[in-house]
Amino acid sequence: MSKPMLLADFVRLPPNVRGDVVQGLAAAIDIVAERGAQSHRFLRFGWYAAALAAYGGQARTLVVEQDDAPVLTLPFVPLGPRLLGMAAIPGCYWPFRSFGLALEAGEPALKIALSTLAKHVNGLRIGPVYDNDPAASALVAAARAQGWTAIDRTIGDSWSLNLPRTREGQPWPRTSTLRKNRFHEKHLAEHGVPDWRFLSGADWPAAFADLGAVERTSWVAHATDRTGMKFTPDGHFAFWQAAVADPVLASMFRAALLTVDGAPAAFSFDIDTGDLLYAIANSYAPLFAKHSPGKLLYWRNLVAARDRGIRRVDWGAGDSGYKQVIGATVDAPIRDWLLFRPGLPAFAGSLFGWIWRRSATS
Repeated sequence: MSKPMLLADFVRLPPNVRGDVVQGLAAAIDIVAERGAQSHRFLRFGWYAAALAAYGGQARTLVVEQDDAPVLTLPFVPLGPRLLGMAAIPGCYWPFRSFGLALEAGEPALKIALSTLAKHVNGLRIGPVYDNDPAASALVAAARAQGWTAIDRTIGDSWSLNLPRTREGQPWPRTSTLRKNRFHEKHLAEHGVPDWRFLSGADWPAAFADLGAVERTSWVAHATDRTGMKFTPDGHFAFWQAAVADPVLASMFRAALLTVDGAPAAFSFDIDTGDLLYAIANSYAPLFAKHSPGKLLYWRNLVAARDRGIRRVDWGAGDSGYKQVIGATVDAPIRDWLLFRPGLPAFAGSLFGWIWRRSATS
């Protein structure tokens, strides 16, 4: 009688891994996005296509397959003078610029990704990304182990808020906050009839007009160079308009909108990834400033997010005053990375990396 073999008796073969660089954006981007970290599932084909449409560039995509299934997709476009052979991951600055990495991708996939990439570029910019970014942090660590030079520059610290679960006898927001909000809502109503709306999916792209109307009256339009505006033609409107052509992305894009007598007065725009909400932009019309329309709206927005299952809100970097008032705390640092392949590029990167670290441009 033959003795049965135990599972431990079988020899596990190493995964079959191969990499390639294809022209354009690979269809595999969506496959990997679905198989990656939930926080990165907005990094879809449509996301990168929107970046190319809005900001330009001819993309190629690094694709790594593990056992015949795609596990890493990294789009890249030329960066700087072509002679330097540098590239960058395209995308929008908010919330970050990263790439797709399936949860089952192992160290061999990262090694193949780097060896394949080194045949096509001298260096790669990744970022801005968070220190805890599952794709970028894994690739940076693997690159260093393979002899690449990795240089970072600090953008700032992110701010996040863990939304409390509903507990009987422990109201959230606090009673004092609700009392203040009712006071401001009462006086806001003296200007006209307020209406609170929540937007998503089929509301885009038409609803971007209301968000842009608020931005055009805001302090951002009058006290900055306007390049940070999200929903105006002289800002990043072209990106968001192109991105919602993907219905999956459109369903992730959410906004809370306050109107007064039908006129847009404040908004908050977010990316909903399931249990994590990225707060991309919020603004209000100065006409109503003394009644705190932005604060009234984001409290309603936070409660709605909590009620549909959001557990954490990520506000990114900067403008920490109002974030602290809400209860947000400092979270992961945000950095920009340059990776230089082994050899002369790595040597040059180690010599001139201080220029990158001191740079303040995006």
